[in-house]
Amino acid sequence: MYLLSAGSGLIKEGHDVLCIDNFFTGTKDNILHLLNNPHFEVMRHDITFPLYVEVDEIYNLACPASPIHYQFDPVQTTKTSVHGAINMLGLAKRVKAKILQASTSEVYGDPEVHPQPESYWGRVNPIGLRSCYDEGKRCAETLFFDYHRQHKLRIKVARIFNTYGPRMHPNDGRVVSNFILQALRNDPITVFGDGSQSRSFCYVDDLIEGLIKLMNTLDDFIGPINLGNPSEISMLELAGKILKITHSKSKVVFKPLPQDDPVRRRPDITLAKEKLNWQPKVGLEEGLGRTIEYFKSLS
Repeated sequence: MYLLSAGSGLIKEGHDVLCIDNFFTGTKDNILHLLNNPHFEVMRHDITFPLYVEVDEIYNLACPASPIHYQFDPVQTTKTSVHGAINMLGLAKRVKAKILQASTSEVYGDPEVHPQPESYWGRVNPIGLRSCYDEGKRCAETLFFDYHRQHKLRIKVARIFNTYGPRMHPNDGRVVSNFILQALRNDPITVFGDGSQSRSFCYVDDLIEGLIKLMNTLDDFIGPINLGNPSEISMLELAGKILKITHSKSKVVFKPLPQDDPVRRRPDITLAKEKLNWQPKVGLEEGLGRTIEYFKSLS
């Protein structure tokens, strides 16, 4: 059995999947289509508390990933990353399961190296507004590698760059969902700063494929490994694409840049190509089109 903390996607391969989630940022609507599947089970649980189940592999995906959610309760955000990692690692140790940590490009902070390779240690403000998420994830990576060294746990660590796609929470505060909702409502598109700051957006299907490929690598490859789309785009360009696809009448308005918001973010995926034979397949316009259709279906 495979355990996913805050997630679902391996059923198509014929695996039994136990999904645990506290539904702090997610919704049961996202998994309604799976509830009658005999290979899928969902359990409401917070991974800051121990869990006692029998599983073969664990995907630790749990933690609020949008600034609105992780800054709403920063202490709980840090606890989810740190206590959650301790509990999932403890479970993996007890049942001798292989475990994957969904880390983040936020471990690189506001990088001075571009694009970011896995060898880059990052430049992170440890006491800023984003630090509850950034430092929590960095600490979780430390715990994973220490459990590997000390207890010989079989681990995998993925550093995930900005991901988007259908079933995103409409009001989670991330730029793709924000821009799409504003465009569909013909509301002003809110761009922070001058819009020149850049990100690299990976479609959710591509990310899931990368995570599964990473989990299936030999035990001697543990990561960390970047998973993301190396195609870089500025926030102003992203707004323009979404306005074009939605045929929106929205106008762009500019607001001050939030504290510690990274100026540029782009993954070096050389290692993923080499070790996983993986690179994204879904281009930004195609992925945005699918995501926009999903948001339209909600109204």
